Amino acid sequence: MTTTFAYLVPRLACTLYTYPENWRAFKAQIAAQYSGARLKLASSPPAFTFGQTNRTPAFLNNFPLGKVPAYQGDDGFCLFESNAIAHYLSNDALRGATPQAAAQVLQWVSFADSEVIPPASAWVFPTLGIMQFNKQATEQAKEDVKKVLTVLNQHLTTRTFLVGERVSLADITVACSMLWLFKQVLEPSFRQPYPNVTRWFVTCVNQPQFKAVLGEVKLCEKMAQFDAKKFAEMQPKKEAPAKKEKAGKEAAKPQEKKEKKKEEKKPAPEEEMDDCDAVLAAEPKAKDPFAHLPKSPFVMDEFKRKYSNEDTLTVALPHFWEHFDREGYSIWYGQYKYPEELTLTFKSCNLITGMFQRLDKLRKNAFASVILFGTNNDSSISGIWIFRGQDLAFTLSEDWQIDYESYDWRKLDPDSEECKTMVKEYFAWEGDFKHVGKAFNQGKVFK
Repeated sequence: MTTTFAYLVPRLACTLYTYPENWRAFKAQIAAQYSGARLKLASSPPAFTFGQTNRTPAFLNNFPLGKVPAYQGDDGFCLFESNAIAHYLSNDALRGATPQAAAQVLQWVSFADSEVIPPASAWVFPTLGIMQFNKQATEQAKEDVKKVLTVLNQHLTTRTFLVGERVSLADITVACSMLWLFKQVLEPSFRQPYPNVTRWFVTCVNQPQFKAVLGEVKLCEKMAQFDAKKFAEMQPKKEAPAKKEKAGKEAAKPQEKKEKKKEEKKPAPEEEMDDCDAVLAAEPKAKDPFAHLPKSPFVMDEFKRKYSNEDTLTVALPHFWEHFDREGYSIWYGQYKYPEELTLTFKSCNLITGMFQRLDKLRKNAFASVILFGTNNDSSISGIWIFRGQDLAFTLSEDWQIDYESYDWRKLDPDSEECKTMVKEYFAWEGDFKHVGKAFNQGKVFK
């Protein structure tokens, strides 16, 4: 008799403990983006302070090693080890829908751990200043990376993804394991013999679910080298040795001095970070473009949950107007300037998706529903955007200014009938859309 297990994606809220920019945690975060698992990130004070929170008895009771990432569900279920967490947060499509596909996914997850991470670490870590350079070890690592790339390149010759026709946990795990190789050392000339691998990696990191976690991934232009100065700066500073005491005093108390030395030689154990993650966790974070604004009573995430999980017209929309903060937020109408350049509808939709991907770090403070109207070679794009503050948010960061100049922007009066009608129609994707003059084709939501 064969026993089968039906996995369910966790629907209760759950917490992932980590520190910022932990690539091992990225695997779980991306898996959750695909499966829809409600994952709350605890990566900064007061929710989590690395080296403090993970040393408390309560934390160690659930996670005996004190390492992160660590997962805890609201039902009390706990997991450590990043691959196990990512697997648990995945859906069946990511894990492999058949026994064969599931085994292949596990094969590539193991491949990442045993074949990718060791040489990647040996090569990349010295360039980040967290490991002493060893020429022989680095050259060997380069050769091992070439073998990995050769295997992947051959496998991907006739495939878009590692297992099946869609992204799986295999792609998520291997791509995250190779993230710092592509960002730090795989310059164009090194990548050139492996075009299928580069194509696959770029395809993966540009998926909306990857983008939501990784942001924009820029491929290495010039191979990073070991920087001795940087390495020296990264080393813990040693305390200056105490001055030698006079010989008479030393002779008088030799035993006492020996015992003191033994006591002093036991510093509190330092929490170990995962190699390059120590550097990444210490990196200064970019200034919040919205830091100057006062706190708003309108909880954007609460509205987004209503919009995603409840009926738009009967629940989400009334919630929006009941809680909308007219002083803390503003509503804008954006219309694409060049409709005559729009051709096939799927290409027009790619314009919207591409813009959303490039605005990933704006998600926390914005919401939008953008619609493509019309048909092939006769279409238009327009949408309603909600921004924190009273100004057009794109001007607050250079990273957000790539696409917005291709649109005409108009601020709406939240109390006007025009605004209420447009918000209703764009949020619900239904209505007369009298200002457009074309039929609804499809919509995209930025949240």
